[in-house]
Amino acid sequence: SHWFEIHGARSHYLDEGPAHTLDRPPPTLLFVHGNPTWSFHWRALVEPLRSRYRCVAPDHLGCGLSDKPSGLLRLSDHIDHLATLVERLDLERVTLVAQDWGGAIGLGAMLRRPERLERIVLFNTGAFPPPYIPWRIRACRMPLLGRLAVQGGGLFSRAALRMTLSRRERLDPAVAAAYLAPYNSWASRRAVYGFVEDIPSGSRHPTWQELAGIERRLPSLADRPALLVWGMRDWCFRPDCLERFEQVWPEAEVHRLADVGHWVVEDATDEILPLVKHFLTNTNSSLIATEHTEITEAKTLNT
Repeated sequence: SHWFEIHGARSHYLDEGPAHTLDRPPPTLLFVHGNPTWSFHWRALVEPLRSRYRCVAPDHLGCGLSDKPSGLLRLSDHIDHLATLVERLDLERVTLVAQDWGGAIGLGAMLRRPERLERIVLFNTGAFPPPYIPWRIRACRMPLLGRLAVQGGGLFSRAALRMTLSRRERLDPAVAAAYLAPYNSWASRRAVYGFVEDIPSGSRHPTWQELAGIERRLPSLADRPALLVWGMRDWCFRPDCLERFEQVWPEAEVHRLADVGHWVVEDATDEILPLVKHFLTNTNSSLIATEHTEITEAKTLNT
């Protein structure tokens, strides 16, 4: 665990992997979670990848082990906080790895620092005004009753443990308990409700405008290698969300997992790790350059 102060609050993040060298910083994987998860969500990718990549996984303010502010935060706040972390840690050669709200937060932050972004890996997410709000989410936004259920009863977090899966019926009890551990009271679940409340239903909402701004700038990232891995049985970020990313990033590598739900990293752990590893290796500019040099030298020697 590591911590940094922002606006008088303490924000938590993981930072694991190779040490920074003087000649070139290690490539960074920046893992950005959604709702109602936290950095724990990325453990199955961080553990096998940290030997080669610097793996940074923050908890948004209000989430995980970060402080729980008394007010509700909006998308723009979370983008500000992540952009600040990127600057303070001086992250370079960044591969954004994001899911759910993490897509909008991560892309929003990296669009402010595009020179630091090398590659993009997305699991079921969005970075545009929502084309729809699923009925399960709308129910959580009902005046008073929605907040009592989400923030008071923790029903949103508990429901996520099953509704995000398709291949699996449930998570292992210890894993489920870990997801719920930071959200064990009314105060600690404020951000869980805050994310639900911040989903915009019209253009007058400030987060609608924030998302529209991100969407307008997505084509500027079309030159970055991108990997899109989608659970096709997700009822929240449905296949049409994937299609919107494909339209702006036509060269992206796309994998559709037909029987997988919203939490792709939990529902298809063994399947996605090889996909991510292969993508990172094949798009590593320094590695490709080294291999090209070695091949050229070998041909010269043979000649």
